[in-house]
Amino acid sequence: MSKFEQIMLLSGYSRATVSRVINNSPNVNKETREKILQIMKQLDYAPNRNAVALSIGRTNQIGIVIVSLIEITISFLNHFIEAALRYGFQTIIYTSQGDKAKEMQAFEDLRSKRVDGLLIVTCVNDPGKLSAYGRYGPIISWQRMRKGQIPSISMDQGEGYRLGLEHLLAKGFTRIANIFGRSGSLNTRSRRLAYESTMKQQGLPVRADWYRYEVYGMLDGEEAWRSLSAMQEVPEAILCSNDYVAAGILNEARRQNLDIPEQLAIIGFDDTELSASLGITTIHNPIKEQAWNAFYHLWNQIGGESLEQSKLSFQLVERQTT
Repeated sequence: MSKFEQIMLLSGYSRATVSRVINNSPNVNKETREKILQIMKQLDYAPNRNAVALSIGRTNQIGIVIVSLIEITISFLNHFIEAALRYGFQTIIYTSQGDKAKEMQAFEDLRSKRVDGLLIVTCVNDPGKLSAYGRYGPIISWQRMRKGQIPSISMDQGEGYRLGLEHLLAKGFTRIANIFGRSGSLNTRSRRLAYESTMKQQGLPVRADWYRYEVYGMLDGEEAWRSLSAMQEVPEAILCSNDYVAAGILNEARRQNLDIPEQLAIIGFDDTELSASLGITTIHNPIKEQAWNAFYHLWNQIGGESLEQSKLSFQLVERQTT
Protein backbone atom coordinates (compact mmCIF):
# COMPACT_ATOMS: atom_id res chain seq x y z
CA MET A 1 0.00 0.00 0.00
CA SER A 2 1.39 3.41 -0.95
CA LYS A 3 1.75 6.20 1.60
CA PHE A 4 -0.95 8.14 -0.21
CA GLU A 5 -3.35 5.25 0.25
CA GLN A 6 -2.33 4.96 3.91
CA ILE A 7 -3.22 8.64 4.40
CA MET A 8 -6.65 7.99 2.90
CA LEU A 9 -7.16 4.94 5.12
CA LEU A 10 -6.00 6.56 8.37
CA SER A 11 -7.82 9.84 7.78
CA GLY A 12 -11.01 8.39 6.41
CA TYR A 13 -11.09 10.93 3.60
CA SER A 14 -11.32 10.43 -0.14
CA ARG A 15 -8.51 10.65 -2.67
CA ALA A 16 -9.90 14.00 -3.85
CA THR A 17 -9.85 15.52 -0.35
CA VAL A 18 -6.32 14.31 0.40
CA SER A 19 -5.19 15.65 -2.97
CA ARG A 20 -6.69 19.06 -2.19
CA VAL A 21 -4.70 19.24 1.05
CA ILE A 22 -1.46 18.20 -0.68
CA ASN A 23 -2.09 20.79 -3.40
CA ASN A 24 -2.79 23.60 -0.88
CA SER A 25 -6.31 24.08 -2.15
CA PRO A 26 -8.28 26.65 -0.12
CA ASN A 27 -11.42 24.48 -0.47
CA VAL A 28 -10.74 22.32 2.61
CA ASN A 29 -11.95 23.14 6.12
CA LYS A 30 -9.41 23.74 8.87
CA GLU A 31 -10.08 20.58 10.88
CA THR A 32 -9.81 18.30 7.85
CA ARG A 33 -6.61 19.97 6.67
CA GLU A 34 -4.95 19.68 10.10
CA LYS A 35 -5.89 16.00 10.47
CA ILE A 36 -4.50 15.06 7.05
CA LEU A 37 -1.33 17.12 7.55
CA GLN A 38 -0.72 15.43 10.90
CA ILE A 39 -0.99 11.99 9.30
CA MET A 40 1.32 13.07 6.49
CA LYS A 41 3.86 14.13 9.11
CA GLN A 42 3.56 10.81 11.00
CA LEU A 43 4.14 8.86 7.78
CA ASP A 44 6.95 11.21 6.69
CA TYR A 45 5.09 11.72 3.43
CA ALA A 46 6.70 14.14 0.96
CA PRO A 47 4.60 14.70 -2.18
CA ASN A 48 6.30 14.49 -5.56
CA ARG A 49 6.17 18.12 -6.66
CA ASN A 50 6.51 17.26 -10.33
CA ALA A 51 3.52 14.96 -10.05
CA VAL A 52 1.59 17.60 -8.13
CA ALA A 53 2.35 20.18 -10.82
CA LEU A 54 1.10 17.83 -13.52
CA SER A 55 -2.05 16.99 -11.59
CA ILE A 56 -3.11 20.60 -10.94
CA GLY A 57 -1.61 22.16 -14.05
CA ARG A 58 0.69 24.55 -12.21
CA THR A 59 3.94 24.59 -10.24
CA ASN A 60 2.76 26.87 -7.41
CA GLN A 61 5.86 28.95 -8.03
CA ILE A 62 6.06 32.61 -9.06
CA GLY A 63 9.20 34.19 -10.47
CA ILE A 64 10.29 37.65 -9.35
CA VAL A 65 12.44 39.68 -11.76
CA ILE A 66 14.64 42.36 -10.22
CA VAL A 67 17.84 44.15 -11.16
CA SER A 68 19.20 44.42 -7.60
CA LEU A 69 17.93 44.49 -4.04
CA ILE A 70 17.62 47.89 -2.38
CA GLU A 71 15.72 48.94 0.74
CA ILE A 72 12.45 49.94 -0.94
CA THR A 73 12.28 46.87 -3.18
CA ILE A 74 12.92 44.61 -0.18
CA SER A 75 9.84 46.03 1.53
CA PHE A 76 7.72 45.40 -1.58
CA LEU A 77 9.15 41.88 -1.96
CA ASN A 78 8.38 40.95 1.63
CA HIS A 79 4.73 41.92 1.24
CA PHE A 80 4.41 40.12 -2.10
CA ILE A 81 5.98 36.95 -0.69
CA GLU A 82 3.57 37.15 2.26
CA ALA A 83 0.63 37.24 -0.16
CA ALA A 84 2.04 34.38 -2.24
CA LEU A 85 2.57 32.18 0.82
CA ARG A 86 -0.98 32.88 1.96
CA TYR A 87 -2.19 31.21 -1.25
CA GLY A 88 0.29 28.33 -1.20
CA PHE A 89 2.91 29.74 -3.60
CA GLN A 90 6.68 29.77 -3.34
CA THR A 91 8.74 32.47 -5.04
CA ILE A 92 11.95 32.40 -7.05
CA ILE A 93 13.95 35.64 -7.26
CA TYR A 94 15.84 36.25 -10.50
CA THR A 95 18.46 38.94 -9.84
CA SER A 96 20.08 40.20 -13.03
CA GLN A 97 22.50 42.88 -11.75
CA GLY A 98 21.79 44.63 -15.05
CA ASP A 99 22.67 41.63 -17.23
CA LYS A 100 20.01 41.32 -19.95
CA ALA A 101 20.82 37.66 -20.68
CA LYS A 102 20.49 36.68 -17.01
CA GLU A 103 17.17 38.47 -16.80
CA MET A 104 15.82 36.52 -19.76
CA GLN A 105 16.19 33.24 -17.82
CA ALA A 106 13.08 34.13 -15.84
CA PHE A 107 11.04 34.57 -19.01
CA GLU A 108 12.38 31.35 -20.50
CA ASP A 109 11.35 29.58 -17.28
CA LEU A 110 7.84 30.96 -17.76
CA ARG A 111 7.84 29.66 -21.33
CA SER A 112 8.95 26.19 -20.19
CA LYS A 113 6.37 26.18 -17.35
CA ARG A 114 8.91 26.12 -14.52
CA VAL A 115 6.97 29.04 -12.98
CA ASP A 116 3.29 29.90 -13.24
CA GLY A 117 3.71 33.65 -13.57
CA LEU A 118 6.18 36.51 -13.24
CA LEU A 119 6.37 39.69 -11.20
CA ILE A 120 8.69 42.37 -12.57
CA VAL A 121 10.02 44.66 -9.86
CA THR A 122 12.68 46.22 -12.10
CA CYS A 123 13.96 45.08 -15.49
CA VAL A 124 16.63 46.05 -18.02
CA ASN A 125 15.32 44.40 -21.19
CA ASP A 126 12.95 46.23 -23.53
CA PRO A 127 9.43 45.78 -22.08
CA GLY A 128 8.12 45.39 -25.63
CA LYS A 129 10.30 42.30 -26.04
CA LEU A 130 9.32 40.93 -22.62
CA SER A 131 5.59 41.41 -23.20
CA ALA A 132 5.68 38.71 -25.90
CA TYR A 133 6.15 36.14 -23.13
CA GLY A 134 2.67 36.94 -21.83
CA ARG A 135 1.35 34.19 -24.09
CA TYR A 136 2.99 31.63 -21.78
CA GLY A 137 1.60 32.90 -18.50
CA PRO A 138 0.57 36.04 -16.60
CA ILE A 139 3.11 38.82 -16.04
CA ILE A 140 2.62 41.85 -13.80
CA SER A 141 5.02 44.73 -13.17
CA TRP A 142 5.67 47.07 -10.26
CA GLN A 143 7.91 49.10 -12.56
CA ARG A 144 5.74 51.53 -14.51
CA MET A 145 5.13 50.49 -18.10
CA ARG A 146 3.80 52.32 -21.11
CA LYS A 147 0.31 51.47 -22.32
CA GLY A 148 0.20 48.42 -24.53
CA GLN A 149 3.18 46.79 -22.84
CA ILE A 150 3.13 44.65 -19.69
CA PRO A 151 0.31 45.34 -17.19
CA SER A 152 1.52 47.35 -14.18
CA ILE A 153 0.13 47.92 -10.70
CA SER A 154 2.47 50.88 -10.19
CA MET A 155 1.07 54.24 -9.21
CA ASP A 156 2.00 57.49 -10.93
CA GLN A 157 4.48 58.95 -8.45
CA GLY A 158 4.07 62.39 -10.00
CA GLU A 159 0.78 62.61 -8.08
CA GLY A 160 2.52 62.03 -4.76
CA TYR A 161 5.36 64.35 -5.71
CA ARG A 162 2.89 67.13 -6.42
CA LEU A 163 1.49 66.77 -2.88
CA GLY A 164 4.96 67.37 -1.47
CA LEU A 165 5.61 70.31 -3.75
CA GLU A 166 2.32 72.01 -2.90
CA HIS A 167 3.09 71.51 0.80
CA LEU A 168 6.45 73.28 0.43
CA LEU A 169 4.93 76.15 -1.53
CA ALA A 170 2.21 76.58 1.09
CA LYS A 171 4.95 76.84 3.72
CA GLY A 172 6.60 79.64 1.72
CA PHE A 173 9.50 77.70 0.24
CA THR A 174 10.15 78.57 -3.40
CA ARG A 175 13.81 77.63 -4.00
CA ILE A 176 13.25 73.89 -4.35
CA ALA A 177 15.72 71.21 -5.45
CA ASN A 178 14.78 67.78 -6.79
CA ILE A 179 16.54 64.48 -6.14
CA PHE A 180 15.55 61.73 -8.59
CA GLY A 181 16.24 58.03 -9.04
CA ARG A 182 16.70 56.46 -12.48
CA SER A 183 16.96 59.20 -15.05
CA GLY A 184 14.98 57.39 -17.75
CA SER A 185 12.17 55.91 -15.66
CA LEU A 186 8.55 56.93 -16.18
CA ASN A 187 8.23 57.87 -12.50
CA THR A 188 11.21 60.22 -12.71
CA ARG A 189 9.68 61.83 -15.77
CA SER A 190 6.31 62.27 -14.10
CA ARG A 191 7.92 63.68 -10.93
CA ARG A 192 9.90 66.16 -13.00
CA LEU A 193 6.79 67.15 -14.98
CA ALA A 194 4.84 67.69 -11.73
CA TYR A 195 7.57 70.02 -10.46
CA GLU A 196 8.00 71.96 -13.69
CA SER A 197 4.29 72.43 -14.43
CA THR A 198 3.50 73.51 -10.86
CA MET A 199 6.37 76.00 -10.69
CA LYS A 200 5.37 77.52 -14.04
CA GLN A 201 1.77 77.83 -12.89
CA GLN A 202 2.98 79.72 -9.83
CA GLY A 203 5.24 81.97 -11.90
CA LEU A 204 8.34 80.59 -10.21
CA PRO A 205 11.62 79.63 -11.85
CA VAL A 206 12.33 75.98 -12.76
CA ARG A 207 15.78 75.16 -11.41
CA ALA A 208 17.08 72.32 -13.56
CA ASP A 209 20.57 73.01 -12.17
CA TRP A 210 19.25 71.71 -8.86
CA TYR A 211 18.27 68.33 -10.36
CA ARG A 212 20.28 65.31 -9.23
CA TYR A 213 19.78 61.83 -10.77
CA GLU A 214 20.65 58.23 -9.86
CA VAL A 215 20.39 59.00 -6.13
CA TYR A 216 19.12 56.00 -4.18
CA GLY A 217 20.56 55.61 -0.66
CA MET A 218 21.71 57.53 2.41
CA LEU A 219 25.29 58.02 1.27
CA ASP A 220 24.00 59.16 -2.13
CA GLY A 221 21.80 61.68 -0.32
CA GLU A 222 24.73 63.03 1.69
CA GLU A 223 26.76 63.50 -1.47
CA ALA A 224 23.83 65.14 -3.27
CA TRP A 225 23.48 67.75 -0.53
CA ARG A 226 27.22 68.41 -0.45
CA SER A 227 27.01 69.10 -4.18
CA LEU A 228 24.00 71.41 -3.87
CA SER A 229 25.26 73.27 -0.80
CA ALA A 230 28.53 74.08 -2.59
CA MET A 231 26.71 76.03 -5.31
CA GLN A 232 26.64 79.82 -5.40
CA GLU A 233 22.90 79.83 -4.79
CA VAL A 234 21.65 77.16 -2.41
CA PRO A 235 18.11 75.68 -2.34
CA GLU A 236 15.96 76.14 0.74
CA ALA A 237 13.91 72.97 0.28
CA ILE A 238 14.38 69.59 -1.31
CA LEU A 239 12.14 66.82 -2.63
CA CYS A 240 13.75 63.38 -2.46
CA SER A 241 13.50 60.17 -4.44
CA ASN A 242 12.89 58.16 -1.24
CA ASP A 243 13.17 58.31 2.56
CA TYR A 244 16.72 56.91 2.64
CA VAL A 245 17.96 59.74 0.47
CA ALA A 246 16.09 62.22 2.68
CA ALA A 247 17.79 60.72 5.75
CA GLY A 248 21.19 61.16 4.10
CA ILE A 249 20.45 64.79 3.27
CA LEU A 250 19.25 65.36 6.84
CA ASN A 251 22.48 63.88 8.21
CA GLU A 252 24.69 66.07 6.03
CA ALA A 253 22.64 69.21 6.71
CA ARG A 254 23.02 68.66 10.46
CA ARG A 255 26.79 68.25 10.03
CA GLN A 256 26.71 71.67 8.40
CA ASN A 257 24.78 72.99 11.44
CA LEU A 258 21.76 73.98 9.38
CA ASP A 259 18.47 74.66 11.15
CA ILE A 260 15.81 72.23 9.91
CA PRO A 261 13.37 73.22 8.47
CA GLU A 262 14.13 76.97 8.71
CA GLN A 263 17.25 76.81 6.51
CA LEU A 264 16.44 73.57 4.70
CA ALA A 265 13.09 71.78 4.43
CA ILE A 266 13.23 68.11 3.43
CA ILE A 267 10.54 65.79 2.07
CA GLY A 268 11.10 62.07 1.56
CA PHE A 269 9.00 59.53 -0.29
CA ASP A 270 7.46 56.15 0.70
CA ASP A 271 6.78 56.71 4.45
CA THR A 272 9.15 54.05 5.76
CA GLU A 273 9.89 53.38 9.44
CA LEU A 274 13.11 55.36 8.96
CA SER A 275 11.21 58.54 8.09
CA ALA A 276 8.98 58.12 11.15
CA SER A 277 11.99 57.52 13.40
CA LEU A 278 13.87 60.60 12.14
CA GLY A 279 10.81 62.84 11.92
CA ILE A 280 11.05 63.32 8.14
CA THR A 281 8.05 64.71 6.29
CA THR A 282 7.25 62.26 3.53
CA ILE A 283 4.72 60.98 1.03
CA HIS A 284 2.96 57.80 2.10
CA ASN A 285 3.32 55.28 -0.71
CA PRO A 286 1.04 52.23 -0.13
CA ILE A 287 3.72 49.66 -0.95
CA LYS A 288 2.08 46.77 0.92
CA GLU A 289 -1.21 47.25 -0.88
CA GLN A 290 0.53 47.45 -4.27
CA ALA A 291 2.30 44.16 -3.52
CA TRP A 292 -1.00 42.45 -2.71
CA ASN A 293 -2.58 43.95 -5.84
CA ALA A 294 0.28 42.46 -7.85
CA PHE A 295 -0.37 39.01 -6.42
CA TYR A 296 -4.13 39.32 -6.93
CA HIS A 297 -3.52 40.14 -10.60
CA LEU A 298 -1.55 36.91 -11.02
CA TRP A 299 -3.87 34.78 -8.88
CA ASN A 300 -6.94 35.92 -10.82
CA GLN A 301 -5.38 34.24 -13.88
CA ILE A 302 -3.49 31.36 -12.27
CA GLY A 303 -6.13 30.40 -9.72
CA GLY A 304 -9.17 31.35 -11.74
CA GLU A 305 -10.66 33.46 -8.94
CA SER A 306 -11.72 37.09 -9.06
CA LEU A 307 -10.10 39.06 -6.24
CA GLU A 308 -10.70 42.80 -6.34
CA GLN A 309 -7.63 45.02 -6.22
CA SER A 310 -7.55 47.91 -3.75
CA LYS A 311 -7.89 51.47 -5.02
CA LEU A 312 -4.88 53.36 -3.72
CA SER A 313 -3.69 56.95 -3.34
CA PHE A 314 -0.70 58.89 -2.00
CA GLN A 315 -0.89 60.93 1.22
CA LEU A 316 1.31 63.63 2.69
CA VAL A 317 2.69 62.84 6.18
CA GLU A 318 3.91 66.05 7.81
CA ARG A 319 6.70 65.78 10.38
CA GLN A 320 9.52 67.92 11.76
CA THR A 321 11.55 68.49 8.56
CA THR A 322 8.96 70.90 7.13
